[in-house]
Amino acid sequence: MIHVTVGVPAHNEERNIGRLLSALLGQKTNYVEVDEIIVVSSGSTDRTDAIVEEFARRDSRIALIREERRRGKASAVNQIIRAASNDVVVLESADTIPEEDAVERLCLPFADESVGMAGTRPVPVNDKRTFMGYVDFLLWTLHHYVALRSPKCGEMIAFRRLFDGIPSDVVCDEAWIEYEVRKRGYKVVYVPDAIVYNKGPETVRDFLKQRRRVTYGHLDLRRRTGYEVSTSKLSLLLSAVADAFPRKEPKKWAHFLAFVALEGMGRLLGYYDYYIARRSHVIWEVAESTKELTPR
Repeated sequence: MIHVTVGVPAHNEERNIGRLLSALLGQKTNYVEVDEIIVVSSGSTDRTDAIVEEFARRDSRIALIREERRRGKASAVNQIIRAASNDVVVLESADTIPEEDAVERLCLPFADESVGMAGTRPVPVNDKRTFMGYVDFLLWTLHHYVALRSPKCGEMIAFRRLFDGIPSDVVCDEAWIEYEVRKRGYKVVYVPDAIVYNKGPETVRDFLKQRRRVTYGHLDLRRRTGYEVSTSKLSLLLSAVADAFPRKEPKKWAHFLAFVALEGMGRLLGYYDYYIARRSHVIWEVAESTKELTPR
């Protein structure tokens, strides 16, 4: 058996935390054992803490760690790493829902001792018939094509506890964990059949919030370590764009080009924040339209 700790960083996630915990407790596993689920609630002012406590009373595997004020996701990740009892940690965003076998599929690669990190395939629940729904699906489709060539992990990951923590001012925690794992000589793998559902932004404003923050985080990682994530590599991006381009659907060409323009704008804003405005994204502005996660 592969024994794992699941960690969930959360801030004001009352709309989804109950569904997430139910999904984690209901995971179907044969070779993986979820021994504990640690929720770190960072400065939550809604019912997040109360909901987690209610679940903890029903299942002793669930534990709540409170941070009185919001210090950023990296701080919550470090709390999880320090509190975990197992060598393999699953880290899942509180605004996602895993498929019923996602934890098992994600963690099976750790039977190979050379594997240090694994990533799921995020799939949006948005309506593809809308423009922003199309944008959200396209973003994660491109992520999928890049990850097939060179693993890039996000939303729900698993990793070996090879280090004591990550810098507290990190913006992209998954990317920094990827760097920590690779520099120790371990492999990072992508598990496309381990599915986790998320909710993409429903407004252009929220989309740009997310993309500029991610760009800022990747630039910071590259400057501090020299490490570059696969979604920042032009050759991989161009290959993914070629795979995803809707050649046989001319009606979607305008939407595709609009997505490219939006993504480019988000990246430019990230460059502006990092190099000119020196704006920190450690404690980021929440994209509210991503929080109503409708189950599929």
